[in-house]
Amino acid sequence: MAVGFTLVFVDHSKEAPDADVSAIASLDEPTRRRLYDHVARQPGPVSRDEAAAALGLPRPTAAFHLDRLADESLLDVIYERRSGRAGPGAGRSAKLYRRSTKQVTVSLPERQYELAGRLLAQAMEEAEATGEAVRAVLHRKAQEMGAQLGARAGAGVFDLLERYGFEPRHEGDAIILANCPFHALAREHTETVCGMNLHLLRGALGGLGEGGIEARLAPEPGRCCVRLEPAA
Repeated sequence: MAVGFTLVFVDHSKEAPDADVSAIASLDEPTRRRLYDHVARQPGPVSRDEAAAALGLPRPTAAFHLDRLADESLLDVIYERRSGRAGPGAGRSAKLYRRSTKQVTVSLPERQYELAGRLLAQAMEEAEATGEAVRAVLHRKAQEMGAQLGARAGAGVFDLLERYGFEPRHEGDAIILANCPFHALAREHTETVCGMNLHLLRGALGGLGEGGIEARLAPEPGRCCVRLEPAA
């Protein structure tokens, strides 16, 4: 289910995807979706009265749905005096709504294309500046990013993999990854993306202090190209 939002990849908690699902689900209500679309199209913030008049809705109905959109962080609320005056007698500030700067998406299964794009862009820029091979820079940047994610995780390797959409599964002593967060890119640019993913996960293991596990390439149909196994 997509409604034209994008989720910026950050080190998020496991609750964040649930919040995104809730936000998108709230737009399934027709009146709420009409109000969201109306506010999003306006060049400036919109009051309850303006939204109600524009869509032919009772003011309480418009207010209810606008506040629900704000609760889901799809709209931001600001307060302004519309009279243009300040000080005593200027009147109360109006409650106004504008589209939120929050970006939201839900992808099933989970994908992390924002992360891949960021790493590839960083590698290209650094390689251009230094003359180093792009792939070598990409592997280094991916390993650095993985180490940062691992160090900040506050959880074990299995939880970290679940958090970022790898869908880990135990298979004997190994951990196989049922989902590739970079699926479409890996299918078209296999060597580049799988190498990036391998170094990302090696960095994550290092950041977690998981010296007893190693990441290695082991591509199989329907799985991520990386497999985690006990270190030799």
